[in-house]
Amino acid sequence: MDRAFERTKILTDHLLQSSPPSPVQTSLSSNACFNYTPPELSEKYAFDTKEMRRLIDGHHLEVRDRLFGMMSQSKLFNPRVRGGKVFVSPDYNQPMEQQREITLKRIDYLFDRGAFKGWLTEQGEEIELRKFASFEVFGIFDHSMGTMLAVHFFLWGGAVQVFGTKHHHNKWLRDTETHVVKGCFAMSELGHGSNVRGVETVTTYDSNTQEFVITTPCESAQKFWIGGAANHATHAIVFSQLNINGSNQGVHAFIAQIRDADGYLCPNVRIADCGRKIGLNGVDNGRIWFDNVRVPRENLLNSVADVSADGKYLSSINDPDQRFAAFLAPLTIGRVSIATSTVYISKAGLTIAIRYALTRRAFSLKPNEPEVLLLDYPSYQRRLLPLLAKTYAMSFASHYLKKLFVKRTPQSYKTIHIFSSAFKATFTWNNLHILQECREACGGQGLRTENHVGQWKAEFDVQSTFEGDNNILMQQISKALLAEYVAAKKRKKGFKGLGLEHMNKPCPVIPSQLTSTALRSSQFQMKALCLRERDLLNRFAAEISHYQAKGLSKEHAFNMSYQIAEDLGRAFTDRSIFQAFAEAEATSAASSLKDVLGMVRSLYGLICVEDDSFLRYGYLSVENAAAVRSEITKVCGELRPHALALVSSFGIPHAFLSPIAFNWIDANSWSSIQQ
Repeated sequence: MDRAFERTKILTDHLLQSSPPSPVQTSLSSNACFNYTPPELSEKYAFDTKEMRRLIDGHHLEVRDRLFGMMSQSKLFNPRVRGGKVFVSPDYNQPMEQQREITLKRIDYLFDRGAFKGWLTEQGEEIELRKFASFEVFGIFDHSMGTMLAVHFFLWGGAVQVFGTKHHHNKWLRDTETHVVKGCFAMSELGHGSNVRGVETVTTYDSNTQEFVITTPCESAQKFWIGGAANHATHAIVFSQLNINGSNQGVHAFIAQIRDADGYLCPNVRIADCGRKIGLNGVDNGRIWFDNVRVPRENLLNSVADVSADGKYLSSINDPDQRFAAFLAPLTIGRVSIATSTVYISKAGLTIAIRYALTRRAFSLKPNEPEVLLLDYPSYQRRLLPLLAKTYAMSFASHYLKKLFVKRTPQSYKTIHIFSSAFKATFTWNNLHILQECREACGGQGLRTENHVGQWKAEFDVQSTFEGDNNILMQQISKALLAEYVAAKKRKKGFKGLGLEHMNKPCPVIPSQLTSTALRSSQFQMKALCLRERDLLNRFAAEISHYQAKGLSKEHAFNMSYQIAEDLGRAFTDRSIFQAFAEAEATSAASSLKDVLGMVRSLYGLICVEDDSFLRYGYLSVENAAAVRSEITKVCGELRPHALALVSSFGIPHAFLSPIAFNWIDANSWSSIQQ
């Protein structure tokens, strides 16, 4: 009540700003008009922001900057002057058809300038990391452009690479890399999305002509949400049940041409538009029906299984479940690219919101005093700075994921699947939360499309469901962790891998009273996160066993335990992200940069421990939970002087941000309208 009274008094004083009325009439006086002052004039940098960028970007800074420059120099990227600065961004107010056409023109512009040279015809860690860096840049400009490129290179091109064999590589990869072939990825159907094994498209084999015949047998089998299919794609990877001599061999992938070189539909192919969406309208999502479409026998992508000329099914993997797992394992690149590129949208959104909060003022604390900068309010710090810490944490975790992926082996596919699922789900959820908070923190300015944060919410909302529904992915993580638990108990040799080695140690104990020093330490924070993960895994295993003992099947038991499964998935992910952050901090040389990084890590660890699961399951007492919350407020106040330096370290060029991140007064002046 005291805070409410104080706030009411401040607002009243601000509105009145005068002494009690006198009988003598006086002229009204007005406050001085706002003058924009760049935050750089008053905010000091305590560390080298270029060095911090090298740390959080991790790789290929020159490639990123070259691509930023390439896009800034072309009128195709819609440059416009606002507040004395040039900004580039899509025109989201264009009709859907125009957005699609300009997206394709921008992609062709990048192809013509060699932006994708070697992406499919070269191999090795360097080219793969270069692709990730490029996608992170493209997404900041336009998610539609990034998505179209991801479909073409990662999904279509990646499928040819990993599902195909040498003759597929020779025939398709170079033409894909030069955009002679425009590929799409026809997996999802109207009736089946996450459940790939249930797709209803059927393919049979005609040994007389040595052709496969692809058929859409019912309306729910139509391919749906296929990026690139509505207007531009010439070829599709079609996922279909393979029926050989009346026996279903499960899902396989085929190359089918859907348009000729002039853009006309091929015989027996029908395509319809998915229509306007809440975002991503530069992507021409389409629906495809196949009416007995014939493709050569060689168009089966046959790295896992093949069909001989006379119609015999051939595979070195006899078990259908193992064959399906081997078939889909390499597709994790889609989730990896989504997770890593999403972090950069969070970076951009926070840069805009924090820069605005460092120049926009609201309310005076006392009469005749200047109004207060938004970021000087503790409530604003509490809203934005924990999200900034979360974004730094995601950056280091994304480095770990990319390194894991580029060094992959067949033995590591399972590990990559688990981490890519965990990080894709968590990063995309975090991104939507961050963008929403940034939108609100920018007030009405956050609603304008030119200021990005509001529009990005719609553009990136789809990430929570494509390449796997986030809720399902989190449950898959818990199933994988349970499998590790059961295996460790059977072999009686302890846990190994996935960061679960902490399960082999004595159970951590949280002290009954926590000091400020303890709360901020990485040792305490890691122990708390390990305690939660350990306990939830034990609880999950016990709950599954309980349901099975009552006669339920394993699948039914999983369904009944979905709540604890999701809590466990989050616990695993939080611990994994924190571990990546703590390792980055530990390996940094002693410096002012490391000191600030330690403060950011402390804040991230505290907001993880603030999660309500720590109270729900009894890991923290009410008193300790209150201490955590109080400590977060203190750390936010200590990080406030470093806010500008921390977002400047993201290295995003000014042209890719928005007018409210800079001189928002000039950008909204009458003279700017006349221009």
